[in-house]
Amino acid sequence: MSDNGIKSNKIKGSGDDGKIIKSDVVAYLSGGIKGDAIAGWGGTRGEESKKMSSLRRKIAKRLVAVKNETAMLTTFNEVDMSAVMAVRKKYKEKFKEVHGTGLGFMSFFTKACTEALNLFPSVNAMVDGDNMITHNYADIGIAVSSPKGLMVPVVRNAEQMSLAEIETEIKRLAIKARDGKLSIEEMTGGTFTITNGGVFGSMLSTPIINPPQSAILGMHNIVERPMAINGKVEIRPIMYVALSYDHRIIDGKESVSFLYKVKEMLEDPTKLIFGAKPPEEVLLGL
Repeated sequence: MSDNGIKSNKIKGSGDDGKIIKSDVVAYLSGGIKGDAIAGWGGTRGEESKKMSSLRRKIAKRLVAVKNETAMLTTFNEVDMSAVMAVRKKYKEKFKEVHGTGLGFMSFFTKACTEALNLFPSVNAMVDGDNMITHNYADIGIAVSSPKGLMVPVVRNAEQMSLAEIETEIKRLAIKARDGKLSIEEMTGGTFTITNGGVFGSMLSTPIINPPQSAILGMHNIVERPMAINGKVEIRPIMYVALSYDHRIIDGKESVSFLYKVKEMLEDPTKLIFGAKPPEEVLLGL
């Protein structure tokens, strides 16, 4: 028991009066569980006081302000990622060969959001005192993890970009964030934000608005789930998505419709090529 780090209180003895005998120890070890694994990580009950960094203090202040100063609500939906995953699987190698960057999910979501923002401009707006400022462009903040914490660099005029351009710009900004070289200008002025908790395993969350913006989209992990498809149960890769929004200027109808339009375009990627309208409507000029 000493050689294997096993404590006596971890084994139930089978000998006389509960005495632990050799066969008990052998049986315990044969279970594949080491004594140190059972013992836990051995907290010392010590405490440490450490001052928060200036960045963390500023983030904390902004987050509290958002909760206090906005009428924040969150609406949810689910996206069948089958179509996007099929396109990505089919073209990711050629995409990287041609454009020199990988094809991820973020570019599809960014493109879908820019199209939906065009249809629902209040989601792309912000409050300025008694005024509501709308934008005829989409500067999309992309939340990325860095050694200093979460940062949100901005992809400017994402509504004008192709998927390759979006991927290239996100990669450039993510590298700068990792290296701590993002400028203040690259992290300010966004009109809408996308955050992806799915890379850390999050199934569902309620993202907090990035002020002075009025809405933020939360992506999550993709999990195979049973779905009812044409009256039959099928296993599909499903992602839950969440849109947190400022109810002062965005009504429930607009927020739900925006999120549903994002879902529609992701489930039918041809709409990302032709815009929110079906291809036949574009062809007919409708």
